[in-house]
Amino acid sequence: MTGAAGLAAAVALVAGCASPLRDQPERDLRRYVRESTERELTEARNWPAPRPLTREPRVPSLDIEPRIMQELVTMAGPESYVERTPKMDSLLMPRDLPTATIGLQRAIATAVENNLNVQFARLAPSISRAQLAAADAAFDWVLFSNTQWSATDQPRTSPSIGGSTVGVGSDQRQVVDATIGVRKPLVSGGQFTVQHQFTYTDVETDNLFNRPDPAREANIVVQLDQPLLRGFGTDVTLAQVRLAQNSERDDVQSLKADLIRNVVETEAAYWTLVRARNDVLVLQRLLERGEEVLQKLRARAQFDARPAQIADASANVESRRAQLMQAQKVLRDAGERLKLLLNDPDLPVGAETLLLPADDPVDQPVELSLIDAINTAIAQRPEVQRAIISLDNTAIRLGAADNARLPALNLRALTRLSGMGDSGDSAYDTLEEGRFVDYQVALAFEMPIGNRAAESNYTVRRLERQQAAIAYRNTVQNVVSEVKAAIRDVELNYVLIEQNRAFRIAAAENLRALQVEEETLGRLTPEFLDLKLRRQQALAAAEQQEWTAMTDYNASLARLHGTMGSALERNRIRFDAPGVTPESRPSDLFPDYQKR
Repeated sequence: MTGAAGLAAAVALVAGCASPLRDQPERDLRRYVRESTERELTEARNWPAPRPLTREPRVPSLDIEPRIMQELVTMAGPESYVERTPKMDSLLMPRDLPTATIGLQRAIATAVENNLNVQFARLAPSISRAQLAAADAAFDWVLFSNTQWSATDQPRTSPSIGGSTVGVGSDQRQVVDATIGVRKPLVSGGQFTVQHQFTYTDVETDNLFNRPDPAREANIVVQLDQPLLRGFGTDVTLAQVRLAQNSERDDVQSLKADLIRNVVETEAAYWTLVRARNDVLVLQRLLERGEEVLQKLRARAQFDARPAQIADASANVESRRAQLMQAQKVLRDAGERLKLLLNDPDLPVGAETLLLPADDPVDQPVELSLIDAINTAIAQRPEVQRAIISLDNTAIRLGAADNARLPALNLRALTRLSGMGDSGDSAYDTLEEGRFVDYQVALAFEMPIGNRAAESNYTVRRLERQQAAIAYRNTVQNVVSEVKAAIRDVELNYVLIEQNRAFRIAAAENLRALQVEEETLGRLTPEFLDLKLRRQQALAAAEQQEWTAMTDYNASLARLHGTMGSALERNRIRFDAPGVTPESRPSDLFPDYQKR
């Protein structure tokens, strides 16, 4: 007993000191992972300070007087539309469409709460939590019981001395055996069992007398089965539990990714709705202006307007009408897309309610820092966290595969207390006296010759570990690339707002000058009216481009925070998963890359 216990303690000490991170390949892997991230941060550290977005003012370069500028603001542009509800007809319901107005924050909050994809994703962590409980239940106490009755009537050989048979020629008895006990699998890989056995034996063999008869035997067995090499230690026994914990963490990160994606898609859909609404307003005004010019041109049919000129203007107006119809359809599609994301009971997809935005895009500069953006993305992007979890999974499987290469050396140690009597009371009295005690210690050894299966599986796990490291590096590179692309989009769209605003103001001044010439000189020739139609078209295109730049800027800000993993914090959405088991310690594989 003492020698076996000493052997077990020595093996436990050695196994407890071993770690898959301490051999040279794992140190190389740890360095590889660190360098993968540090390499992406090296150049970004050269510009640590946040920089505000800047752009060159383009409107002042137009040299337009303030009085005229005020007239141009009321003539075209965001401030020129007092009525923001476009006129719409439904092809399915021949009447004016009912409208519903929604703000951006309400849209995001509703989508986070009601979106069907998010509701589906919310169930995954709960499923994983139940699977974790099932994996952890492998170490629960187990109550077991066995009862057996047997009647024996078997012939027996009997010795003969001097021609006389000695003994009996048969064995006849009845035995009732009842066992009850508890056992518990141990995190060390063994199993601890405590059981009580009660046996009733009634010998019915002729000419055979036993004492006592019938006999009652009671015993208590305490048994420990413990592997000392293969299958020993928490690296093996807790592997499934740790994998289940990582599965839960992975599902939580997947849920967070779905939430971030939902928030970004909702905000992008909202700004698409804003742009579609404003396109309809711009094209409605363009059609009204075109109809006015066409009416004037038709009035001059008796003077100098040729039929071809009138037909050309009519075609221009009808083209504008078609563009308006297409824009109305785009507006309805954008509203339906937003309804799908919201899944709001008050705004069912099947209803013909026209969804309209309440908020306008903002035109304000923000401060950007590449190093902060990359740091935030690496720390908060669910994809990076899932890559880390995948790496940890390969480490768990590698540790188990490494242990499986060892030979099997299993220890069994048990103690049995026994008692017997002609009654149950006398059997238990003898048991309590502790007169009959058995001890047993056994070692069983087994080793496959060549051990090819275990070695091959270990090789597979090491290669999977390298694959996970490469996947982590690829994930980091993709995240950094997405962050940089998102920053470039924000910078470009912020500059395009001013550029397209100057374009719109210049186009408005071009049309205004033509209108002044019309009012002062009374020029209403067909050529002049055709020029007016073309300048109206140019002004409408400039307005649409300005609205596109403004909505794209706001959408690109949402996408930037999505690539940084901070979209939830930006919208004051708290993401909390209280049921997830925290890490016992921070991983030494992955340092904190947050800016200190």
